[in-house]
Amino acid sequence: MLLDLHLSSSNGGCLSKLLNSIKGEGPSIAGKDLVEILQDVLSKGVPSRLQAPGFSMSPFIKNGDIVTVTPLPDGSPGIGDVVAFIRPNVEKLIVHRVIGKKNGCFVIKGDNAPNTDGLIPATNIFGCVKKVERRGKKIVFGLGPERFLIAFLSRINFLLPMRYSASKLKRFLISKVKH
Repeated sequence: MLLDLHLSSSNGGCLSKLLNSIKGEGPSIAGKDLVEILQDVLSKGVPSRLQAPGFSMSPFIKNGDIVTVTPLPDGSPGIGDVVAFIRPNVEKLIVHRVIGKKNGCFVIKGDNAPNTDGLIPATNIFGCVKKVERRGKKIVFGLGPERFLIAFLSRINFLLPMRYSASKLKRFLISKVKH
């Protein structure tokens, strides 16, 4: 069984929204409702698919990609794992990468974000992203062994400048091929 949920900014009754979301009708589930449902579903060992909004994990997870979140296998994510969590005192679900551990908590950051999400206790982490789909195709880069390098580059704030330089190089090469 795989539960399909979608992230949005809508409000409303949790059960009604869940039923409508599963049937593909009405608004999607968001905020506190989404967090509660995801936490309950994952605690039963059932993976969930979520549509990722935003660009904080780009280019590895892009706006609109479908991510499959599974329960944590041993209760604790590892460095480089992409996790679904909430920040303390915030009821918004976030999907970002673990880049370190400190004082029994996890340092988590979006691959395309300039700052970390702070220290996140293990109790705020619900599951790991094990699959990414973009336009119906499975995306594998970013979740395999390279996740350790991505986490390291993100931790030392080198991932964003490297991505910017690669983008400039790509535009330069494309312009040379066209001329």
